[in-house]
Amino acid sequence: MSEVEYVVLLDDDGREIGTAPKASVHGIDTELHLAFSCHVYNDRGQILVTRRALSKAAWPGVWTNSFCGHPAPGESMLDAVRRRAAHEVGLTVRDITPALPQFRYRAVDASGIVENEICPVHVAYTDDEPQLNPDEVAEARWVDAADLAAAIRATPWAFSPWLVLQAQQLDLVAPETRRRAS
Repeated sequence: MSEVEYVVLLDDDGREIGTAPKASVHGIDTELHLAFSCHVYNDRGQILVTRRALSKAAWPGVWTNSFCGHPAPGESMLDAVRRRAAHEVGLTVRDITPALPQFRYRAVDASGIVENEICPVHVAYTDDEPQLNPDEVAEARWVDAADLAAAIRATPWAFSPWLVLQAQQLDLVAPETRRRAS
């Protein structure tokens, strides 16, 4: 039997008000909860995009950022980012930096499932190649940030709504600012 995963519930001001099983909060009346997104870059300045597994309840098969997740109650945000990087895409990440610390969104997918999250966005770097967890990710690609930005502008429906919103706020068209010296 698998362990129940819990999320942190929030009030409208972002204060913790409790916890709930993850499976119970993603539905047609999703409570506001804490999550995160992460955009991972390699040493060539490329960004990792992933396509959500077809078995995902919400937004199956759409392209999105490198990975997302929910910090467990009492877990630090950085520990949660590292845990999900390893779990979803098999990466060890470094230099994790908040990029959009106040990002918040609400979106409804075609099946009626609602995402309602305060979702700080992070940027991280890796020297690894992805090792995909098929329960989470169908495929992944390293892409140039300018190409990703152009694709999102041309076909926003092919991407997760949170990636579309994040791309509007992030500097995806200047990948040289994301490169790190080896």
